[in-house]
Amino acid sequence: MVAALSSSRTGRGAIRFILACVLACAALAAGPGSAQEVPRSREQIALSFAPVVREAAPAVVNIYARKAPRRAAAPFLSDPFFRFFFEGFGNPLPRRAPENSLGSGVIVAADGLIVTNHHVIEDADEIMVVLSDRREFRAEVIGADHAADLALLDIEAENLPALPMGDSDRLEVGDLVLAIGNPFGIGQTVTSGIVSAVARSTPNGGSDLSFIQTDAAINPGNSGGALVDLNGDLIGINTAIFTRSGGSIGIGFAIPVNLVKALIRSVNGGGEGLQRPWLGARIQTVDAHLAQALGLERPQGVVINQIHPRGPAARAGLKRGDVIVAVNGREVSDGKALNFRLAIGEVGDTTELQVRRNGTTLDLELPLETPPYEPAPQVTRLEGRHALAGATVANLSPGLNRDLGLDLFESGVIVLKVDPATPAARLRLRRGDLIRNVADEPIEQVADLERIVRAHPLPWRLEVERDGKRLAVVIGG
Repeated sequence: MVAALSSSRTGRGAIRFILACVLACAALAAGPGSAQEVPRSREQIALSFAPVVREAAPAVVNIYARKAPRRAAAPFLSDPFFRFFFEGFGNPLPRRAPENSLGSGVIVAADGLIVTNHHVIEDADEIMVVLSDRREFRAEVIGADHAADLALLDIEAENLPALPMGDSDRLEVGDLVLAIGNPFGIGQTVTSGIVSAVARSTPNGGSDLSFIQTDAAINPGNSGGALVDLNGDLIGINTAIFTRSGGSIGIGFAIPVNLVKALIRSVNGGGEGLQRPWLGARIQTVDAHLAQALGLERPQGVVINQIHPRGPAARAGLKRGDVIVAVNGREVSDGKALNFRLAIGEVGDTTELQVRRNGTTLDLELPLETPPYEPAPQVTRLEGRHALAGATVANLSPGLNRDLGLDLFESGVIVLKVDPATPAARLRLRRGDLIRNVADEPIEQVADLERIVRAHPLPWRLEVERDGKRLAVVIGG
């Protein structure tokens, strides 16, 4: 499946390069008065990343995603009279220009499996993959995860050059890396740098996971390209940059390849995206003040503030006030690092948590499970002669909450949709509203809401939670 990389020149070149760096650092450390050494052999003069690039570059592809042109919105055309009037003239509104996006991808299996960023192919009507030998293939999305910004593509091809996937957990700050991609559409480009940080959160906070930070130049068009080590192994998927100018300033971020492995494992098991195990607890990053209050020697890990009664944390024996400092021996610095550690685990297995409790260290086994849909969503369109008719509602649960991007502890009944020109629309209900109370009765499940709207005559007092605020209105009073 995955083409192995075997190049003795690659290994020798990497070793020589590292030795040269060590010698250079030693000379600098000796001070300005020390004698500098010139290269002693032709091999030292000819040190190059070329052997690594020669093996890795053919597995990096260009991706062109196209959105078909769409006409501008025309609400009046939904009216039958206007549709009849314009029928002989075609659609009178101009078509918008097609939207195209450019990115990179990495072949990770010789039979056509390619990984890229989700934002490269998002909402695309057509995806084309161009190989390094300039062959073109239409691609199909077979798995994606928006939150992790990963997508898996498949093309009908065989015997393709594929990059072996390394172990991103073995990376250390200072390791030499290469970034390969197609910046600005100018063609395949290779840049070099080091690992600047691991388990790093992006400055914009757009993801709930952690990343590899590198100073290898990454620019627009590099998205989805490869970050490789000096063995030629894929260790990350380039995904974002921090910039004030639009160009690279040496702060780039890559998705660790171990998360790519988790996505592939999930898709091979029949899923469409990452199966993310949940902790079942509300957590807070330990800062200096909190560390002092908890009696820790230094700020580390995350503290448990609340435990879901039906979650894995409760079954693992975690308690409020516990501090999770490591997962399977890997330190966690914040909530995103913890989420990453859980995300790369396999659902159905267990993982070991290192926990600080009252000055002692405990090892607890956490079952890896996805958040449950309990109670069942019971998606229902409310119908009948009442003020909430036309609203589609559902029961919240940890599983549905994650799908909707809500707090996993939230419960009750949520509005999923409001049909136009219905009583619910005239009441100005919105998608995302939480119905808390109707006719002075609390609403815990959809069945409660259906029973109350049918049984209680007006007037009602309706209480809704929106964006964390409680809104109340009397209907029919």
